[in-house]
Amino acid sequence: MVEFESAIETRGLTKSFGAFRAVDGIDLTVPMGTVCAVLGPNGAGKTTTVRMIATLLRPDAGTARVFGYDVVRDATAVRSLIGLTGQYASVDEDLTATENLTIFARLLGSSGARAARRADELLEEFGLQSAASRPLKHFSGGMRRRLDLAASLIGRPPLLFLDEPTTGLDPRTRVQMWTTVRELVRTGTTVLLTTQYLDEADELADRVVVIDHGRVVADGTADELKATVGAAALTLRVAPADLPTAATLVHRYTGAEAVLTTDDGHLTVAAADTSALPEMLIALREAGIEVRELGLAQPSLDEVFFAITGPTDPLRVPEPA
Repeated sequence: MVEFESAIETRGLTKSFGAFRAVDGIDLTVPMGTVCAVLGPNGAGKTTTVRMIATLLRPDAGTARVFGYDVVRDATAVRSLIGLTGQYASVDEDLTATENLTIFARLLGSSGARAARRADELLEEFGLQSAASRPLKHFSGGMRRRLDLAASLIGRPPLLFLDEPTTGLDPRTRVQMWTTVRELVRTGTTVLLTTQYLDEADELADRVVVIDHGRVVADGTADELKATVGAAALTLRVAPADLPTAATLVHRYTGAEAVLTTDDGHLTVAAADTSALPEMLIALREAGIEVRELGLAQPSLDEVFFAITGPTDPLRVPEPA
């Protein structure tokens, strides 16, 4: 196969359902070997976009390519290059883990012996060997999601779509899934991730794309998007009696227009320039002021999300299932 820099490239991708335009001209580029997280409110167009790129829906207009293959003209080739894990497990609860994976492998054309070997490999990779002969109806939610992800990797696809893969999982299992995704990317897989958890995007994504009302409204690294919201927040605590002098010094060294103070000795500023913080701390010490607490934090992706998309629109039409 010809080498391409981008695993996914869409231009003007559009899809309507009746009078409702779910996707309205999406331009998206996902470099190979990276994780791209797609965020957006419910009904923003995330899932519809993924389904078009994965050949499950035909676009009304625009183009989408996967490793250079057009998702409409070359749909068969595209399907051979992708794996898709949705929000709900696509496995049979009455079969064992081994039986489920073996069936998937046979459906993809593997012989019986090769299918059995691949099933064993994936059960080991996802820590499910001890439950290999157990019917899925007795699996926990986290085990089912790991098995579903394993099933999507039967054919070793170079591109993996993860549509809210950790929805409903406990924190420990979510972290285990994050470790699995990082390992997949380390070995060359490209991942397009839709998620409702902003910390998940912050942890995993090389690039974050925010979609709202069917359009891309922000695109960049997590740090780049955070920078659009505002400066880092500097917080420190001193003795209440030292607040006036401390506020003057903090203003002088940070250039902040306003220093917010509380009666218990906390000061908070939006610190656009943090390069002079060492000098500020020296000045506070020379003034005989003890800094009891000090913190510097960027805006969170949550703040970015709400700043970009605004409040929830109760009249927004949900995406078709």
